[in-house]
Amino acid sequence: MASAADGVGSLGAEQNHLSVPVADHGAWATAMNNLGIMPVGINGQQLVSDTLCIQRFDPGLGLIAPLNPMMTGISLVPPPPLPPDMPVIKEIIHCKSCTLFPQNPNLPPPSTRERPPGCKTVFVGGLPENATEEIIREVFDQCGEIIAIRKSKKNFCHIRFSEEFMVDKALYLSGYRMRIGSSTDKKDSGRVHVDFAQARDDLYEWECKQRLLAREERHRRKIHEDRLRPPSPPPIVHYSEHEATVLADRLKDDHKFSDATAVLFTWIDRGEVNRRTANHFYSMIQSANSHVRRLMSEKAQHEEEMERAKEAFKNALMAILTQFEQITAVFTAATRQKAWDHFSKAQRKNIDIWRKQCEELRNAHSEEIMGIRREEEMEMSDDDSDENPCKRMRTEENGGCDQTQASLKEENDSLRWQLDAYRNEVELLRKEQCRTNRPDDDHLQTHSHVHSPEAQIQLLQQSMHNMQQQLLTLQEKLTSKEAELEQAREEHRYLEGEVLGLRDKLLSSNGEAVEGTNGEIHEKGINGCVPSLYHSRDRRSEVIKRGGVASEKEALLLGIISTFLHVHPFGANLEYLWSYIQRLDSKVSAGELERLMVRLPTMFRQELSGVGATLEKRWKFCGFDSLSSA
Repeated sequence: MASAADGVGSLGAEQNHLSVPVADHGAWATAMNNLGIMPVGINGQQLVSDTLCIQRFDPGLGLIAPLNPMMTGISLVPPPPLPPDMPVIKEIIHCKSCTLFPQNPNLPPPSTRERPPGCKTVFVGGLPENATEEIIREVFDQCGEIIAIRKSKKNFCHIRFSEEFMVDKALYLSGYRMRIGSSTDKKDSGRVHVDFAQARDDLYEWECKQRLLAREERHRRKIHEDRLRPPSPPPIVHYSEHEATVLADRLKDDHKFSDATAVLFTWIDRGEVNRRTANHFYSMIQSANSHVRRLMSEKAQHEEEMERAKEAFKNALMAILTQFEQITAVFTAATRQKAWDHFSKAQRKNIDIWRKQCEELRNAHSEEIMGIRREEEMEMSDDDSDENPCKRMRTEENGGCDQTQASLKEENDSLRWQLDAYRNEVELLRKEQCRTNRPDDDHLQTHSHVHSPEAQIQLLQQSMHNMQQQLLTLQEKLTSKEAELEQAREEHRYLEGEVLGLRDKLLSSNGEAVEGTNGEIHEKGINGCVPSLYHSRDRRSEVIKRGGVASEKEALLLGIISTFLHVHPFGANLEYLWSYIQRLDSKVSAGELERLMVRLPTMFRQELSGVGATLEKRWKFCGFDSLSSA
């Protein structure tokens, strides 16, 4: 070790006596930097900036003491791109006992085997025959700390370093020719070849390190999974009378109801219910059932809040649409001739772009509001009944029929429940009869047939048969009532359309009739005017009953509706028809269209289509059918 240190210390003094002429300072700096030496010139000036050299360089350490960023296998700093045909320049290395001469730069670099995992050992071949372990340590000790040197009797050895990166430094010396002292003897010279070596100690340490890293990774993954895993639910207590009393109190509390129902479900699922504990469980189930009313009230409250929020949202959209209309009116006023001529060309272009954007946003906003209205009309039947007086009158007149139907359904359900109860009793009696084995027949004879289980079964079967008969008769009555109710609804719908048509006709022609009768009053007197007024009203009522058209607007609507329904042979619902006419006239309401079509049954017919949830009412055009039949 001392000789190696002396050799390292004398390296700087011997470098000034190199016999190789230095003509290119760039090549000199590259060679010194490759060897890990501070690149300085002959006179001591620095050839490379400090940023390109390794930090913490100690000139007293000598050759290859610091890490070289450009050395093979070490990628601390990416090397600068070099031309492919430019060889790496190596310099002569002077040691205390030997000298290392680089190989010809034009020759290919020495070949190496594949690097084993965790390699810390190198194979050094081509050593001089007279090379000793001290000379080898002197040369390779500059690459790093050497743990062991195993020298063979032949011209090779194995060197094991303490770290893996030191192997890359040792590989740099591959290809050098070693000469011991100044002797020219063949036994004192040799070409050094350095290559990776596969050692069991290196492989074992690498496997231990990999296992350690795997354990750490598993530990980190487990900690991460434990952090993300939800907490376990608390354990369910076992059933006892004390715990049942506590649970019954918790079931009555609204805040602890969810946890209490979980415990109750677990007990029932475990099979804790028996004859001794049946009463306790029945009381707890009854307590759980008492929360149904509270939940329904909470649901109704939330529905009211949702309706209020929908109404507020709708009002806000209407306010926004109104402001859009105002902005559109401003743009329309600005595009008129008297104001438009005073704007410049760029201002007109901007105003035109703004107007188009505003109209697009307004149309999209209005379509959104129309969609909300359609959903309300399709889903909210209560709102439709409030807006439409015809439906309100219909519900008021059919209230008695609905009550009768509801009472029949309740009676039917009660009879069904009684029938199920009797069936359960019959099953219990049969099971008891199978279990009981009476030893003597005298005891059976002392009992009368009225009180025997067979007689009770016969009575129950007879009562069940009677109740089934009553149930069938009630179902037949319910079917007949439903048919009568549907027929009454159809008649009421027809009469309702005629009454509404007559009312509209009277309201539209009321002013004309009053003006005509005032002229007749001055000419003929009161007695002649009143009969004529009554005759005109009778004639109008006859025309409306026959399905006449009251105004030019109704005639136009009649033509549009007939054309629309004619191209839809399978019919169309009222909302679809109204949304189409809304584009032509936004002031037309759905109720007005329905009254007009109801008033003309010979031209329009309403039918039910669909099954179950898809059941809907469709209007069809039947004018050609009535014409052919006439």
